[in-house]
Amino acid sequence: MTMGTNVITREELYELVWSKPMIKVAEKFEVSGSYLARVCTELRVPRPERGYWAKLAVGKAPQRPALPEPLPGDPVVWSRTDALPAPAVLNPRPAPSPRVPRLARPVTDTHGLIRGAKEHFLASRKIDDAEHLKPYKKLLVDITVSRSGLDKALGFANDLFNALESAGHRVVIAPLDAQFRRERVQEKEEPPKKDPRHDPYGYDRLWSPHRPTVAYVDSLAFGLAVVERTESVAMRYVNGKYIRESDYVPPKASRRHVDHIWTTNRDLPSGRLRLLVYSPYRSVSWSTSFQESKARSLTSDIPQIVKAIENATATVTEKLREAERQAEIWRQERLAEEERRRQEEDRRRAAQSIKDSRDQLELVIQSWAKVVSLEQFFQGVEDRAQRLPEAERHAALERLRLAREFVGTQDPLDFFRGWKTPLERYVPLSLRAARSPAVDDADGDQEEDDEDAGGR
Repeated sequence: MTMGTNVITREELYELVWSKPMIKVAEKFEVSGSYLARVCTELRVPRPERGYWAKLAVGKAPQRPALPEPLPGDPVVWSRTDALPAPAVLNPRPAPSPRVPRLARPVTDTHGLIRGAKEHFLASRKIDDAEHLKPYKKLLVDITVSRSGLDKALGFANDLFNALESAGHRVVIAPLDAQFRRERVQEKEEPPKKDPRHDPYGYDRLWSPHRPTVAYVDSLAFGLAVVERTESVAMRYVNGKYIRESDYVPPKASRRHVDHIWTTNRDLPSGRLRLLVYSPYRSVSWSTSFQESKARSLTSDIPQIVKAIENATATVTEKLREAERQAEIWRQERLAEEERRRQEEDRRRAAQSIKDSRDQLELVIQSWAKVVSLEQFFQGVEDRAQRLPEAERHAALERLRLAREFVGTQDPLDFFRGWKTPLERYVPLSLRAARSPAVDDADGDQEEDDEDAGGR
């Protein structure tokens, strides 16, 4: 396993399942053979059919099929700790213009992202009846609707996804490691002029999935988000709750009964949908939206929506290329700045090595002079002591011995041997060009040592 002890690539899995029986491979990952077969299906890894190993034993096994290339959004690795394989991350490479038309492949079944989604959306956090749902499950299709609008939104999303799949465009939840961004969904009929991030009552009020829903046109991803729009509705507060002004029935006139009520405006789901199509790439800001009116359903615009997404590939691709160009310009500027700093640091360290070498040499000279001066002093004491009477001579020589032991034996050459020349401290970049890599590595180690010893 090249990516870690618990992660295997589809290429590695392909080689494993064709090298030994499935049950043996499954034991390696502590899963059942049927579970591993599902993993092979998810990764689109062909596996031996039943009876293959018996045929292989007698030399009659069929040739193994080649491993197909992953499609955009396909999983390419599987982890034992993950419920599903991690999806692929492909560089966006849309088809050249004009786009080669694909053969029609009608898809009418319930799309995989829609199948079973309703139950998860209904398992929502506690909300008012007129609010958008907030399901506990976060790995869901990107739909933001109220309870009453759920069936309509799921139906539209299913028809849209099937239309895209019929045109050859895969619709999946964004790959785990693609690091796609999700465009913020605006649910209001009239978007506010103020940045919603500064609105304490608007930002993060809606549910959002962990990862965006994306459609791949070839390998170029488009984010898709369906939201039920809200409209400003006059509300009347009656008996502890808000009701629509249109539903309010005033009580009969009575001296004993007076309604303690007031009215206000609230944003409520309108039942009308908006589709947001956007670029999930962090380097590209692009989006467009489609919304239905009271007279026209958004479902009827699906053919135009699919066509608009296909036509947008050129625009988004150009934006991606421009973002890549800008990123390359920034990278080159950063490299130039790093080189400038490197040269400045080189000059600084070269000058510092000269200074440190000179300072150390002066210290060596001073130490040498001190040692020589001490030795001359001791030798002079010894010469004088030799001319003293015996009793005094012994006493003077004993004190001289104690003084020598106190000072210690010092060889002035040791100071000089420890002196480093400027090039021994640091080799300037201009002198490294002709040196071997091994020498350069040693210089790097020496530079670290010099930094540690710089203050000594």
